[in-house]
Amino acid sequence: MPDFPTALVAGTDGSPAAARALRWAARAARQRKRELRIVHVLEDPWSGFPHLEPAGKDIEHVLAARGHRILRRAVEVVQEVAPDLRPEPVLRRGRVPEWLATVAEDAALLVLGSPQARVRGRILPGSVALSLAAQGKCPVAVVRPHVAEEEAPATGPIVAGVDGSPASERALAIAFDEAAWRNAPLTAVHCWDDRLLSALFEENHWTFDGGAERGAEEILAERLAGWAEKYPEVPVRRVVVRGHPAEGLLDLADGAQLLVVGGRGRGGLAGLLLGSTSQAALSYALCPVVVARPMAAES
Repeated sequence: MPDFPTALVAGTDGSPAAARALRWAARAARQRKRELRIVHVLEDPWSGFPHLEPAGKDIEHVLAARGHRILRRAVEVVQEVAPDLRPEPVLRRGRVPEWLATVAEDAALLVLGSPQARVRGRILPGSVALSLAAQGKCPVAVVRPHVAEEEAPATGPIVAGVDGSPASERALAIAFDEAAWRNAPLTAVHCWDDRLLSALFEENHWTFDGGAERGAEEILAERLAGWAEKYPEVPVRRVVVRGHPAEGLLDLADGAQLLVVGGRGRGGLAGLLLGSTSQAALSYALCPVVVARPMAAES
């Protein structure tokens, strides 16, 4: 991944979702010959339930012992996939999002699992993944639960959403780099949503002359020009979709190795900071999803 430091960071809580993310991170670190840090954060299990805290027990000792067990097992999971990798286990005490953000502040990528919680057909990404994808400084990869990494299609494309924003530019950098490492084609998608325009044209009996679609194709070509020169070995398919960006990206990501999107929402809540397209990708995509935030100077 260009212009980013070398280490990858994976968060673990000992769950099957975390193990899936660890295997994905191990393969990525092995392939790129990068360091891997595994982070487990000891949370206060009694937060909000002070009346349940057992009196006279050495809670810190119990929590630390459990944390070390989780990290030992995480190292084993990584080395089952990449025996030569020597991951660095990191144990911290406090709130999970804050410590993961701190440890991964200078990382190339933070890798997290996605739990199986399902609401109305959506497999929710989890509050930690949502928070870090929205507000973290480094890109965040969320490994979805539908397909184990070892079963992911090795010949599928890398799919990237392109809208010209700073976050989208960073997403393109990641997508091209991933495509080059994986010897995979890249599908670059620009979506234009014309629901309001369509209503106006229909109400007034106007007709489209194709200018909007040609403009969208020109925008996509301009955004890709520099990257295609930098990565001439990556086959690029340019796709312009007329419709909602989330729907267009999810359709094209069916069978993909990876979906890369920019997180460029606004507001004080994590969901608003993330943006609707990124949220939809994290909730519905069948493949792993990387959310790229703009650099601090760009946002």
